[in-house]
Formats: sequence, C-alpha cells, structure tokens
Amino acid sequence: MTRTSSLGKVAVLMGGRSAERDISLRSGMGVLKALQDKGVDAHPFDPKIRPLSQLAEEKFDRAFIALHGRFGEDGTMQGVLEHLGIPYTGSGVMASALSMDKVMTKRIWIAEGLPTPRHIRLSEDSDWKKVADTLGLPLIVKPAHEGSSLGIERVFALEKLEEAYKKAGRFDDSVFAEEFIDGLELTCAILDVGDRPEALPLVRIIAPDAEYNYENKYFSKKTRYLCPSGIDADLEAEIKAHAVKAYEVLGCRGWARADIMLRKADGKAFLLEMNACPGMTDQSLVPMAARERGIDYGELCLMILETATLDNKKALG
Repeated sequence: MTRTSSLGKVAVLMGGRSAERDISLRSGMGVLKALQDKGVDAHPFDPKIRPLSQLAEEKFDRAFIALHGRFGEDGTMQGVLEHLGIPYTGSGVMASALSMDKVMTKRIWIAEGLPTPRHIRLSEDSDWKKVADTLGLPLIVKPAHEGSSLGIERVFALEKLEEAYKKAGRFDDSVFAEEFIDGLELTCAILDVGDRPEALPLVRIIAPDAEYNYENKYFSKKTRYLCPSGIDADLEAEIKAHAVKAYEVLGCRGWARADIMLRKADGKAFLLEMNACPGMTDQSLVPMAARERGIDYGELCLMILETATLDNKKALG
C-alpha cells in the first residue's frame, strides 16, 4: 500500500456558512488540487450545499478541514466528525472552540504566564472613557469569534470607540477592546512533525499603513511578507518557543498558526490569537513558512492530512 492510498477516500471540507466562506473556498480548492496531484482520492465537500450525513453515506475515510470561522473552525464541525467517526485534520472539539474564542484564549494564556495584550470585554453599557484610559489610545476593537481580521478596527479617538464596538458587533455578540502594541507583526506556523509540534520559520508582515485588515490580507498587492523574518535568531527562537507553548496549553494538534506582535519600544513579544485552521490560499502564511522550512505546498497538505485523527480514537479502537 502506498503512502497516499493508505489515506483512503478524503473529503476536503470547504466553503461553509461563516463570513469567511469565500476565503475557505480558495483554501479548499488549493488543498484539493494539491492532494489530487499527490495521488490522494480527494473530493470537494461544501457543508453549506450538502448534508453532513453524506460524509458517512459516501464512506469518506478522512476529512481535511479547510473551513474558516464559525461552524467550521470552532469545534462544531469537529463534533460532527467525532459523532460520525471520521478522522479529521487540526485540533479537536475543545481546542478548536477555545482557539476560536479570543477572550478564552487570552484567559488560558494569562493563567499559563504567556504574554498577551491587555483587554476589556465591551458592552452597550461600557464606560468608554474608562476603557480608553485603561488600555490607552490607540486601541484595537475585535469580535471575539471571527477570523480573517473581519470587524477589527484600530481606534485613535475616544469618540470613535462606541462606533467601532457597534461595527464589530455586526460580526459577533462578543466584542472586546485590546491594548495596541506598536511594533512588528509576526506569525508563527506550528506543524506536528512526528510526535511533537514544530514551529516553522516566522513570517514578518508589512501591511500598508500597518493595517493588516481583510483587504490587505487577501487582496492587496502592497502587503509584503518576509520569511526569513529578519529578526535576531535568539529572539526568533524565544518567540517560537512561546508559540509552541501557546499551542500546547490550548490543546491544539495537527497544525495551527499563532499571530504575534513584537513591541518596538522594548522588543517584547505578545501573543494575539491562535488560528486552529489557518488559511491555505496562494497568499496564506503557513505555506510560506513551510517553503522556508523546505516543505512545498503539496507535501504540506499531505503532512497535515496524515495527522487526521479523532479525540476519541482510543475508545473507537
């Protein structure tokens, strides 16, 4: 039996119902073609169009989750696949749910002594002046359960804070304000290699006006990416070690990507969030880091697929 034939019939889950549907379709089509080119019996599967029961009816052996956002990255799809007994890529139910919730992620990191920017949950009754005085201006307003930088806004003036809260609230019922870290934007891809997670080379992101928003992330030709990152080797090693610990304490597995800010004033690194199902488009950062590590896109997709498993694999035998 060859390496690819042993993987069986594979569903590449893409699209879905979240606000990140379009990006997920781009990720999924890239993964699908790469796996097929490697000889994997891979097929597209869009949960928005097809009932999930067909995964069992059509006897899929594994699932590569290329869904982003809610209903795909937040433990929901993982729970369905657990119920169906179909091994899947990426983190399990709890780790996916925790990673999708930026506030819960922060609470765990803080408890584990990992550096993350200060934050305050927001509501209609928030004392906006107190929020600004506590975190300082500018600050960042974010939906707690969205990815791809959707609904995120940098706020420079107190009178704009409530407006940013309402904008973020269009994406999520849970919104928070976060301390703005002025410095370099970095990301660290983590890939399970053998029995342990390995941090891939850091990618430095240089976005127009230092705004790595949805447009600059996926469509701008002006956003630049540096890999190698160009930062001091010892500092990069320290940041990678923090990223791996951040991955482990959330219970992640398979692969993920940690977003990080390196403060210009003192060179301190802060963890922003963990992406449990990162993008796999032609502009995505995990494939970029993997290439620097000597892993091409097709091999990366195959390595991730080979980590597919279930939370309850022991109970299933």
